[in-house]
Amino acid sequence: MKVRYTALALAAACALTGQAWADEAAAKKWVDSEFQPSTLSKDQQLAEMKWFIDAAAKLKAKGVKEISVVSETITTHEYESKTLAKAFAEITGITVKHDLIQEGDVVEKLQTSMQSGKSIYDGWISDSDLIGTHWRYGKIMNLTDYMAGAGKEFTNPGLDLKDFIGSSFTTAPDGKLYQLPDQQFANLYWFRADLFARKDLQRQFRTKYGYDLGVPLNWSAYEDIADFFTNEVKQIDGKPIYGHMDYGKKDPSLGWRFTDAWLSMAGTADKGIPNGVPVDEWGIRVDDKKCAPVGASVERGGATNSPAAVYALTKYVDWMKKYAPKEATGMTFGEAGPVPAQGQIAQQIFWYTAFTADMTKPGLPVVNADGTPKWRMAPGPNGPYWKQGMQNGYQDVGSWTFFSGHDANRTAAAWLYAQFITAKTTSLKKSIVGLTFIRDSDIRSDYFTQNAAKYGGLIEFYRSPARVAWTPTGTNVPDYPKLAQLWWKNVAQAVTGEKTPQGAMDNLAKEMDDVLARLERAGMATCAPKLNPKSSPDKWLSDTSAPWKKLANEKPQGETIDYVRLLQAWKEGRVR
Repeated sequence: MKVRYTALALAAACALTGQAWADEAAAKKWVDSEFQPSTLSKDQQLAEMKWFIDAAAKLKAKGVKEISVVSETITTHEYESKTLAKAFAEITGITVKHDLIQEGDVVEKLQTSMQSGKSIYDGWISDSDLIGTHWRYGKIMNLTDYMAGAGKEFTNPGLDLKDFIGSSFTTAPDGKLYQLPDQQFANLYWFRADLFARKDLQRQFRTKYGYDLGVPLNWSAYEDIADFFTNEVKQIDGKPIYGHMDYGKKDPSLGWRFTDAWLSMAGTADKGIPNGVPVDEWGIRVDDKKCAPVGASVERGGATNSPAAVYALTKYVDWMKKYAPKEATGMTFGEAGPVPAQGQIAQQIFWYTAFTADMTKPGLPVVNADGTPKWRMAPGPNGPYWKQGMQNGYQDVGSWTFFSGHDANRTAAAWLYAQFITAKTTSLKKSIVGLTFIRDSDIRSDYFTQNAAKYGGLIEFYRSPARVAWTPTGTNVPDYPKLAQLWWKNVAQAVTGEKTPQGAMDNLAKEMDDVLARLERAGMATCAPKLNPKSSPDKWLSDTSAPWKKLANEKPQGETIDYVRLLQAWKEGRVR
């Protein structure tokens, strides 16, 4: 009877005082339960939700009752689709159809919409890797102007853009913000700290290699450690142990393995954060104005087939075949991702922190009985061509993207939803669920201070100055969908042995130049490619800038650092 009375009382109250009262009651219900903890007080959360209620009322009065949005399928977006979309609907009265599809499908549908000029969705969460594409084609709405103009009344006063740690990656050279970060994660080095701490293994490693077993600072040390576990240790507790894990199946995800800054880890690009200039981590050179792409091949001043890039591909193939489980060459990104959690991988040079939540589940072979991880994460080691001041690695920044010319009211409603699921009211809880931080205030919250030990170094990394050297694809790439698809097909030929690493990268560079030439002929709204004429590689190869000359010694002495020292450096605000 009590439940029936409460429902009747609420219905009567809604009839007497209007729907707004019911919306505020819904907001209080969500704030009291799901939206805890938060960096805001409950009163501040309710005030923020009241703003969303009032803004949504303006759109409902114009007939907007439902919107459709899309994102790739990861833990964070699943939480948004299943939980936050429901909360938004209950609080604002606007229903959200939040589709979850594979990342490649998001890019394909986005490309189709750009070509047709008609957006399939009201809002998109797509990687900031497309920032160079959006800036040049003029099909995507720049949020800076929108927030100051048509979207001003629908822009949350508490949005606090300065709190977003990835906004620099979604800002084009024109100084405009084109995308709003929704989630982000880095590719870092992952290792079994419990095995590295074993005295017997430490003695065995020092005897063979002449230096301490620890977090590798360069690729030489990583290779030595990979060889050590796979070929010296061989087994732990009666089961095989491997010093490396990767994936090599001919699949679009193989392209991400490389465009997600594998070449920059080796040292292919020029110095510069977030991306090398004039040559970036894809090997694409831009002109003196840092605007028009002029080539990817060394013959045109690029670095895609430079000695550093060929070295990077060579090591990728060699390590996978020598030190990883034999199944790795036939795996995709999605199939290889869960393997380290099974307990037979000692280290992985290229591991996405998006897997953190799944790697901390109770009962896993890599989780202690008290729930703390047996593994840790650290900055990835650098290749021999890498120099101080270069990009260290990749950081994925899935970001809200809206088409210019789309229905204004539906765009405004999707913009509301985008702000709702990135708002301070909801963002800390979302960070706890998916561990894909977007706000500095969440990273530095009391919750993560108290629970840092659960996450294997993730919190310390994101609080450190090191994080700024992990960046997404930058603006040198003029058409991400067209260029990205070239990578996996060429890399796969090196994996199968159809081509040498040099042959594969030569063909990739040529195909990239061909695409740039087509874009040059077609024209773009701004900063279209303008290819350099071909010339001798000797004109460009240098020891002062990219493309870098081939080193006489590509395997210097291995160097490692004790993880405790590294962690302390992070806590003190130093990179190392």
